[in-house]
Formats: sequence, C-alpha cells, structure tokens
Amino acid sequence: MPTIKRYGDTALPALVLLHGFLGSKEDWQASLPILSQYFHCICIDLPGHGENEQILPTPGFETLAEIITSKVAHLGYPQFHLLGYSLGGRVALHIAKFHPEALLSLMLESAHLGLCSTRDKQARLKHDQKWADKLANQPIKSFLNQWYQQPVFAELDDASREQLVNIRSKNNPQALLHCFQSTSLGLQDNGQKVLKQLHCPTYLLVGEQDSKFSKLAEKWQQKLELSVITIPNSGHNTHKAQPQMFAARVIQLLYP
Repeated sequence: MPTIKRYGDTALPALVLLHGFLGSKEDWQASLPILSQYFHCICIDLPGHGENEQILPTPGFETLAEIITSKVAHLGYPQFHLLGYSLGGRVALHIAKFHPEALLSLMLESAHLGLCSTRDKQARLKHDQKWADKLANQPIKSFLNQWYQQPVFAELDDASREQLVNIRSKNNPQALLHCFQSTSLGLQDNGQKVLKQLHCPTYLLVGEQDSKFSKLAEKWQQKLELSVITIPNSGHNTHKAQPQMFAARVIQLLYP
C-alpha cells in the first residue's frame, strides 16, 4: 500500500508534510486544494500510521529522518520545504539536524523543540510509559478517549472528540505503540540547538487557543531567531481547525 500521496504539478517546489501522532497523510486534505497550487505537496505516513507498518528502532528519530529524506530525494527533490505538525514537527527537527542541506524552509506546527535537562527527559519517559501501558493493554477506543481529554486538546467539543476517536480507532494499536515509544519527547534531541545552527527560514505556527504551546512559543522566541505565527480561532491542530487560513499563511510566508 502507498505510504506517500502527491498533489500538484511536479515542476513546483516540493513541500513535504508530516502529520502528528495518531494521524495519517490524509490529514492535510482540507488545505491541499490551496497548497497544491503553489507546491508539489508530498504527504507521508509516519511509521505505525496510515499504511506505513514499518517498525523503528528506539530511539527512532535519526532513522526516520534518513528514511524521509531518502524517499523525497528518490522522488527527484533533493531540496524541499518541510512542514510538520506535533510529532511530525519533532521528526522535522531531526531532518533539520541530520540533513540541513535538504531544507528550503522549516515550518513547525504546534511542535515541541525538545527538553533540555536529563531530569526532564527521564520524567517524560516515565510519563510516556504510562500512556504506552494504556495503549498496550486497553481497547484502542478507550485509549483514544483518554488521549483526547488531555489539556492540549481542550478546544475540542464532544462531537469533534468523538469524530476523532472514530477516525483514529482504525489504526493498529501495536504499530502505534512502537512509534510512540521510539519517538518519545524524552528521547528527542534538543531542537533549540538545531535551530540556532540552521540557515533556512524557520517558522513556528501555534493556535490562538492552544495556551500551552503559545506560552512555549513565546519562551522559545526570546531565545531564538524564530518567527512565531498565531492562527486565530484554532487550538493545537491549526490546519484542521482553519485549513484555508492555514494554507494561506503558509503560502504568504514562503512566497513573501
């Protein structure tokens, strides 16, 4: 089964889109009619998601960065714009670390730049292990109902939450578990260091209603030369809440 879908004229600059945890390459559909007029959009299923059943080592970030960069180069795009949401953004940071020469720009949507201290990383690994145990031992719908109750998804109403649970419950729990454990925030490299050394334009997109990532973005902006873009009337997943506005902002930033 294909783990990549492509949209737009192949002669246009490539834009690689990486979805978040529990998502798939289909998650970008609502923004693609606009984005594909300006870019050749390459949507990729991350391991354990959609139609990608690949198992990563732990930690899996460097392997994943290599796989994605090689796949895109094989399609004929040694350089590309890169957009990653949440987990996809954290993967994108590792592509920026290991293959900076491949990036025309880097766009991180609601993505954590990484924990700095060993203590914080160990605490996160413990926290993620609790979620991993739930994913391993509970029915997928039970896990998802708890997952989407987290404060970062506070903007979801009951109907939206139920819709997400129904869509995401089609995933293979065992495959998700492998991906979740190999890409824990506790295993992630320090993205702040990566961004300081990166020479391409870099943007962080956050939802106006996402208080956690709005605060983090403000903190990171003070330390780094980082353009923070706030998407109105949206929470953690800005491209789902405001797909047309999201696409228009991406185009505006990359075609100033």
